[in-house]
Amino acid sequence: MKFQDEFRDRALIRIMADNIAQMARHLESPVNFMEVCGTHTMSIYQYGIRSLLPDNVRLISGPGCPVCVTPVGYVDKAIACCRDPLAIVTTFGDLLRVPGSHSSLMEERARGGDIRIVYSPLDGVALAQKHPERRVIFLGVGFETTTPAVAAAILQAAALGLTNFQVLASHRTIPIPMELLTADPELGLSGYLCPAHVSTVIGGNAYKPLAEKYQIPCVVTGFEPADVMQGIEMLLKQILGGEHRVEIQYRRAVTWEGNGTAREIMARVFEPSDTAWRGLGILPGTGLAIRPGYAAYDAERVLSLTVPEGIENPACRCGEVLKGKLSPLDCPLFDTVCTPETAIGACMVSSEGTCAAAYKYGR
Repeated sequence: MKFQDEFRDRALIRIMADNIAQMARHLESPVNFMEVCGTHTMSIYQYGIRSLLPDNVRLISGPGCPVCVTPVGYVDKAIACCRDPLAIVTTFGDLLRVPGSHSSLMEERARGGDIRIVYSPLDGVALAQKHPERRVIFLGVGFETTTPAVAAAILQAAALGLTNFQVLASHRTIPIPMELLTADPELGLSGYLCPAHVSTVIGGNAYKPLAEKYQIPCVVTGFEPADVMQGIEMLLKQILGGEHRVEIQYRRAVTWEGNGTAREIMARVFEPSDTAWRGLGILPGTGLAIRPGYAAYDAERVLSLTVPEGIENPACRCGEVLKGKLSPLDCPLFDTVCTPETAIGACMVSSEGTCAAAYKYGR
Protein backbone atom coordinates (compact mmCIF):
# COMPACT_ATOMS: atom_id res chain seq x y z
CA MET A 1 0.00 0.00 0.00
CA LYS A 2 2.81 2.41 0.89
CA PHE A 3 4.54 1.70 -2.43
CA GLN A 4 1.28 2.33 -4.29
CA ASP A 5 0.79 5.65 -2.45
CA GLU A 6 4.34 6.77 -3.28
CA PHE A 7 3.93 5.75 -6.93
CA ARG A 8 0.64 7.66 -7.12
CA ASP A 9 2.18 10.76 -5.50
CA ARG A 10 5.15 10.72 -7.85
CA ALA A 11 2.86 10.45 -10.86
CA LEU A 12 0.75 13.33 -9.50
CA ILE A 13 3.83 15.49 -8.95
CA ARG A 14 5.03 14.83 -12.51
CA ILE A 15 1.64 15.96 -13.82
CA MET A 16 1.78 19.08 -11.66
CA ALA A 17 5.32 19.86 -12.82
CA ASP A 18 4.14 19.65 -16.45
CA ASN A 19 1.17 21.90 -15.67
CA ILE A 20 3.41 24.45 -13.98
CA ALA A 21 5.80 24.43 -16.96
CA GLN A 22 2.87 25.00 -19.35
CA MET A 23 1.50 27.86 -17.24
CA ALA A 24 4.93 29.44 -16.86
CA ARG A 25 5.19 29.85 -20.63
CA HIS A 26 2.41 32.42 -20.45
CA LEU A 27 4.02 34.57 -17.76
CA GLU A 28 4.99 38.06 -18.88
CA SER A 29 7.93 38.14 -16.44
CA PRO A 30 9.55 35.82 -13.85
CA VAL A 31 7.73 35.34 -10.55
CA ASN A 32 9.07 35.06 -7.01
CA PHE A 33 7.06 33.02 -4.49
CA MET A 34 8.06 33.10 -0.84
CA GLU A 35 7.37 30.46 1.79
CA VAL A 36 7.35 31.73 5.39
CA CYS A 37 7.32 28.41 7.20
CA GLY A 38 10.43 26.49 8.22
CA THR A 39 8.74 23.15 7.59
CA HIS A 40 7.93 24.26 4.05
CA THR A 41 11.56 25.27 3.58
CA MET A 42 12.77 21.87 4.76
CA SER A 43 10.27 20.08 2.50
CA ILE A 44 11.23 22.16 -0.55
CA TYR A 45 14.91 21.30 -0.10
CA GLN A 46 14.31 17.68 0.89
CA TYR A 47 12.20 16.83 -2.14
CA GLY A 48 14.10 18.98 -4.63
CA ILE A 49 11.02 21.05 -5.48
CA ARG A 50 13.09 23.83 -7.07
CA SER A 51 14.52 21.37 -9.59
CA LEU A 52 10.97 20.64 -10.82
CA LEU A 53 10.21 24.28 -11.64
CA PRO A 54 10.99 26.28 -14.78
CA ASP A 55 13.57 29.05 -14.53
CA ASN A 56 10.97 31.80 -14.43
CA VAL A 57 9.25 30.40 -11.32
CA ARG A 58 11.49 31.02 -8.31
CA LEU A 59 10.99 29.98 -4.68
CA ILE A 60 12.42 32.21 -1.92
CA SER A 61 12.71 31.18 1.72
CA GLY A 62 11.57 33.82 4.22
CA PRO A 63 11.62 34.27 8.01
CA GLY A 64 9.70 31.10 8.78
CA CYS A 65 11.93 29.71 11.52
CA PRO A 66 11.06 31.19 14.97
CA VAL A 67 14.40 30.18 16.50
CA CYS A 68 16.25 31.81 13.60
CA VAL A 69 14.51 35.18 13.89
CA THR A 70 15.05 35.32 17.66
CA PRO A 71 17.85 37.85 18.28
CA VAL A 72 21.08 37.00 20.03
CA GLY A 73 20.10 39.13 23.05
CA TYR A 74 17.39 36.62 23.94
CA VAL A 75 19.93 33.80 24.01
CA ASP A 76 22.09 35.91 26.31
CA LYS A 77 19.13 36.33 28.70
CA ALA A 78 18.48 32.59 28.61
CA ILE A 79 22.11 31.97 29.50
CA ALA A 80 21.81 34.42 32.38
CA CYS A 81 18.85 32.40 33.67
CA CYS A 82 20.70 29.10 33.63
CA ARG A 83 23.66 30.50 35.56
CA ASP A 84 21.44 30.65 38.66
CA PRO A 85 22.38 27.46 40.58
CA LEU A 86 18.76 27.02 41.75
CA ALA A 87 17.29 27.31 38.26
CA ILE A 88 16.08 24.55 35.98
CA VAL A 89 15.88 25.90 32.44
CA THR A 90 13.56 24.01 30.09
CA THR A 91 13.56 24.40 26.34
CA PHE A 92 12.81 22.79 23.01
CA GLY A 93 15.92 21.23 21.50
CA ASP A 94 16.35 23.67 18.59
CA LEU A 95 17.53 26.45 20.88
CA LEU A 96 20.40 24.56 22.54
CA ARG A 97 23.14 25.26 20.00
CA VAL A 98 22.06 28.73 18.87
CA PRO A 99 25.04 31.04 19.47
CA GLY A 100 24.70 33.87 21.97
CA SER A 101 27.17 36.74 22.22
CA HIS A 102 29.80 34.65 23.99
CA SER A 103 28.30 31.22 24.69
CA SER A 104 25.35 28.92 23.98
CA LEU A 105 22.96 26.88 26.08
CA MET A 106 24.82 23.75 25.02
CA GLU A 107 28.07 25.18 26.36
CA GLU A 108 26.38 26.28 29.58
CA ARG A 109 24.97 22.79 30.08
CA ALA A 110 28.47 21.36 29.63
CA ARG A 111 29.61 23.75 32.38
CA GLY A 112 27.00 22.35 34.75
CA GLY A 113 23.87 24.39 34.02
CA ASP A 114 20.64 22.47 34.60
CA ILE A 115 19.14 22.77 31.13
CA ARG A 116 16.55 20.20 30.10
CA ILE A 117 14.88 19.49 26.77
CA VAL A 118 11.10 19.15 27.07
CA TYR A 119 8.34 18.35 24.60
CA SER A 120 5.71 20.69 26.05
CA PRO A 121 5.64 23.83 28.23
CA LEU A 122 3.44 21.79 30.60
CA ASP A 123 6.49 19.61 31.28
CA GLY A 124 8.00 22.68 32.91
CA VAL A 125 4.93 23.11 35.11
CA ALA A 126 5.24 19.48 36.20
CA LEU A 127 8.89 20.05 37.07
CA ALA A 128 7.97 23.09 39.14
CA GLN A 129 5.48 20.98 41.09
CA LYS A 130 8.07 18.26 41.61
CA HIS A 131 10.83 20.65 42.69
CA PRO A 132 9.27 23.42 44.81
CA GLU A 133 12.75 24.37 46.05
CA ARG A 134 13.91 25.19 42.49
CA ARG A 135 12.89 27.85 39.97
CA VAL A 136 11.78 26.37 36.65
CA ILE A 137 12.11 28.64 33.61
CA PHE A 138 10.65 27.72 30.24
CA LEU A 139 12.20 29.37 27.19
CA GLY A 140 9.13 30.39 25.21
CA VAL A 141 10.11 30.90 21.56
CA GLY A 142 7.70 30.58 18.67
CA PHE A 143 4.99 31.95 16.40
CA GLU A 144 1.24 31.67 16.88
CA THR A 145 1.53 27.89 16.66
CA THR A 146 3.30 27.33 20.00
CA THR A 147 2.17 30.44 21.90
CA PRO A 148 -1.23 29.02 22.98
CA ALA A 149 0.51 26.05 24.63
CA VAL A 150 2.77 28.42 26.57
CA ALA A 151 -0.27 30.46 27.59
CA ALA A 152 -1.97 27.26 28.77
CA ALA A 153 1.11 26.41 30.86
CA ILE A 154 1.00 29.82 32.56
CA LEU A 155 -2.72 29.43 33.25
CA GLN A 156 -2.07 25.96 34.68
CA ALA A 157 0.71 27.28 36.92
CA ALA A 158 -1.59 30.06 38.13
CA ALA A 159 -4.40 27.59 38.86
CA LEU A 160 -1.97 25.48 40.91
CA GLY A 161 -0.68 28.52 42.77
CA LEU A 162 2.92 27.87 41.71
CA THR A 163 5.38 30.66 42.36
CA ASN A 164 8.46 28.89 41.01
CA PHE A 165 7.47 28.64 37.34
CA GLN A 166 8.30 31.42 34.88
CA VAL A 167 8.50 31.88 31.12
CA LEU A 168 11.19 33.84 29.28
CA ALA A 169 8.95 34.85 26.40
CA SER A 170 10.01 35.56 22.84
CA HIS A 171 6.83 34.99 20.86
CA ARG A 172 6.02 36.60 17.53
CA THR A 173 3.21 36.92 15.01
CA ILE A 174 3.78 36.44 11.29
CA PRO A 175 1.37 38.61 9.20
CA ILE A 176 3.08 42.00 9.78
CA PRO A 177 6.55 40.77 8.71
CA MET A 178 4.92 39.36 5.58
CA GLU A 179 3.59 42.84 4.83
CA LEU A 180 7.06 44.33 5.34
CA LEU A 181 8.60 41.84 2.92
CA THR A 182 5.85 42.39 0.36
CA ALA A 183 6.57 46.12 0.33
CA ASP A 184 10.29 45.58 -0.33
CA PRO A 185 10.89 46.33 -4.03
CA GLU A 186 14.25 44.54 -3.94
CA LEU A 187 12.51 41.22 -3.32
CA GLY A 188 9.78 41.74 -5.90
CA LEU A 189 7.49 39.10 -4.41
CA SER A 190 4.70 37.75 -6.62
CA GLY A 191 2.90 35.48 -4.14
CA TYR A 192 3.06 33.60 -0.85
CA LEU A 193 2.95 29.99 0.19
CA CYS A 194 1.44 30.86 3.57
CA PRO A 195 2.48 28.90 6.69
CA ALA A 196 0.34 25.88 7.47
CA HIS A 197 0.99 25.38 11.20
CA VAL A 198 0.43 29.07 11.99
CA SER A 199 -2.69 29.10 9.83
CA THR A 200 -4.33 26.33 11.85
CA VAL A 201 -4.48 28.93 14.65
CA ILE A 202 -4.98 32.28 12.89
CA GLY A 203 -6.99 30.97 9.91
CA GLY A 204 -6.91 31.87 6.24
CA ASN A 205 -8.80 35.14 6.82
CA ALA A 206 -5.69 36.58 8.52
CA TYR A 207 -4.00 37.03 5.13
CA LYS A 208 -6.88 38.79 3.37
CA PRO A 209 -5.74 42.34 4.32
CA LEU A 210 -2.28 41.56 2.90
CA ALA A 211 -3.68 40.15 -0.35
CA GLU A 212 -6.04 43.10 -0.82
CA LYS A 213 -3.64 45.89 0.15
CA TYR A 214 -0.73 44.68 -1.98
CA GLN A 215 -2.72 42.77 -4.59
CA ILE A 216 -0.63 39.68 -3.99
CA PRO A 217 -1.88 36.08 -4.23
CA CYS A 218 -1.67 33.94 -1.08
CA VAL A 219 -2.15 30.17 -0.80
CA VAL A 220 -2.10 28.31 2.53
CA THR A 221 -0.24 25.15 1.63
CA GLY A 222 0.49 21.78 3.25
CA PHE A 223 3.93 20.23 3.63
CA GLU A 224 3.94 17.19 1.37
CA PRO A 225 5.63 17.71 -2.02
CA ALA A 226 2.28 17.35 -3.77
CA ASP A 227 0.85 20.04 -1.45
CA VAL A 228 3.66 22.46 -2.29
CA MET A 229 3.39 21.81 -6.02
CA GLN A 230 -0.36 22.33 -5.95
CA GLY A 231 0.14 25.56 -4.00
CA ILE A 232 2.49 26.80 -6.75
CA GLU A 233 -0.06 25.83 -9.38
CA MET A 234 -2.75 27.80 -7.55
CA LEU A 235 -0.53 30.89 -7.29
CA LEU A 236 0.29 30.75 -11.00
CA LYS A 237 -3.38 30.38 -11.89
CA GLN A 238 -4.18 33.52 -9.90
CA ILE A 239 -1.39 35.49 -11.57
CA LEU A 240 -2.39 34.43 -15.07
CA GLY A 241 -6.01 35.26 -14.24
CA GLY A 242 -5.14 38.69 -12.82
CA GLU A 243 -6.37 37.69 -9.34
CA HIS A 244 -4.98 38.41 -5.88
CA ARG A 245 -6.82 36.56 -3.15
CA VAL A 246 -6.33 34.02 -0.39
CA GLU A 247 -6.88 30.34 -1.08
CA ILE A 248 -6.53 27.35 1.23
CA GLN A 249 -4.91 24.30 -0.35
CA TYR A 250 -4.39 22.66 3.06
CA ARG A 251 -8.09 22.22 3.79
CA ARG A 252 -7.56 19.02 5.73
CA ALA A 253 -6.09 21.09 8.58
CA VAL A 254 -6.76 24.81 7.99
CA THR A 255 -10.07 26.72 8.06
CA TRP A 256 -10.87 30.33 7.29
CA GLU A 257 -11.55 31.10 10.96
CA GLY A 258 -8.68 29.14 12.52
CA ASN A 259 -8.73 27.94 16.12
CA GLY A 260 -10.73 30.40 18.19
CA THR A 261 -10.06 28.59 21.47
CA ALA A 262 -6.29 28.75 20.94
CA ARG A 263 -6.47 32.46 20.10
CA GLU A 264 -8.63 33.16 23.17
CA ILE A 265 -6.15 31.43 25.49
CA MET A 266 -3.29 33.29 23.84
CA ALA A 267 -5.06 36.66 24.21
CA ARG A 268 -5.78 36.05 27.90
CA VAL A 269 -2.10 35.72 28.74
CA PHE A 270 -0.28 37.70 26.02
CA GLU A 271 -0.61 41.17 24.54
CA PRO A 272 0.95 42.71 21.40
CA SER A 273 4.33 44.36 21.83
CA ASP A 274 7.18 45.76 19.78
CA THR A 275 9.95 43.22 19.34
CA ALA A 276 13.21 42.67 17.49
CA TRP A 277 13.58 40.18 14.65
CA ARG A 278 16.95 38.97 13.47
CA GLY A 279 17.54 40.60 10.10
CA LEU A 280 14.36 42.69 10.18
CA GLY A 281 14.95 44.96 13.18
CA ILE A 282 12.32 46.08 15.67
CA LEU A 283 8.83 45.58 14.26
CA PRO A 284 5.94 47.32 16.09
CA GLY A 285 3.14 45.08 17.29
CA THR A 286 4.70 41.81 16.14
CA GLY A 287 5.72 40.51 19.57
CA LEU A 288 3.60 38.85 22.24
CA ALA A 289 4.49 39.94 25.77
CA ILE A 290 3.08 38.43 28.97
CA ARG A 291 0.28 40.65 30.30
CA PRO A 292 0.83 42.52 33.61
CA GLY A 293 -1.85 40.36 35.24
CA TYR A 294 0.48 37.38 34.83
CA ALA A 295 3.69 39.23 35.68
CA ALA A 296 4.51 36.65 38.36
CA TYR A 297 5.16 34.18 35.52
CA ASP A 298 7.32 36.53 33.43
CA ALA A 299 10.96 35.54 33.97
CA GLU A 300 12.28 38.83 32.65
CA ARG A 301 10.28 40.80 35.23
CA VAL A 302 10.67 38.43 38.16
CA LEU A 303 14.42 38.05 37.72
CA SER A 304 14.99 41.68 36.62
CA LEU A 305 17.12 40.39 33.77
CA THR A 306 19.53 42.94 32.40
CA VAL A 307 22.27 41.87 30.02
CA PRO A 308 24.50 43.91 27.72
CA GLU A 309 23.26 44.44 24.20
CA GLY A 310 23.69 41.27 22.19
CA ILE A 311 26.67 41.02 19.87
CA GLU A 312 25.99 39.37 16.53
CA ASN A 313 28.87 37.67 14.78
CA PRO A 314 29.74 40.26 12.09
CA ALA A 315 30.53 37.51 9.59
CA CYS A 316 27.09 35.90 9.92
CA ARG A 317 24.64 36.67 7.13
CA CYS A 318 21.56 35.00 8.62
CA GLY A 319 19.71 38.33 8.47
CA GLU A 320 19.96 38.44 4.68
CA VAL A 321 18.96 34.78 4.41
CA LEU A 322 15.88 35.38 6.57
CA LYS A 323 14.82 38.29 4.36
CA GLY A 324 15.15 36.11 1.27
CA LYS A 325 17.93 38.28 -0.14
CA LEU A 326 20.69 35.68 0.09
CA SER A 327 20.65 31.98 -0.69
CA PRO A 328 22.60 29.89 1.83
CA LEU A 329 24.61 28.46 -1.05
CA ASP A 330 25.82 31.98 -1.88
CA CYS A 331 27.05 32.69 1.66
CA PRO A 332 30.87 32.47 1.80
CA LEU A 333 30.68 30.80 5.23
CA PHE A 334 28.29 28.06 4.15
CA ASP A 335 29.80 24.57 4.40
CA THR A 336 33.20 26.04 5.19
CA VAL A 337 33.48 27.52 8.67
CA CYS A 338 29.69 27.34 9.18
CA THR A 339 28.28 23.81 9.44
CA PRO A 340 25.69 22.27 11.81
CA GLU A 341 28.57 21.22 14.08
CA THR A 342 30.28 24.63 14.00
CA ALA A 343 27.33 26.95 13.38
CA ILE A 344 28.03 30.65 13.10
CA GLY A 345 24.35 31.59 12.97
CA ALA A 346 20.93 30.32 14.03
CA CYS A 347 19.87 29.49 10.45
CA MET A 348 22.39 26.63 10.43
CA VAL A 349 21.33 25.29 13.84
CA SER A 350 17.55 25.02 13.87
CA SER A 351 15.88 22.03 12.25
CA GLU A 352 13.69 24.57 10.42
CA GLY A 353 16.56 26.88 9.43
CA THR A 354 17.11 27.63 5.74
CA CYS A 355 20.86 27.06 5.99
CA ALA A 356 20.35 23.77 7.83
CA ALA A 357 17.93 22.63 5.12
CA ALA A 358 20.34 23.65 2.36
CA TYR A 359 23.23 21.88 4.11
CA LYS A 360 21.30 18.66 4.61
CA TYR A 361 19.57 18.45 1.23
CA GLY A 362 20.72 21.22 -1.09
CA ARG A 363 24.44 20.63 -1.49
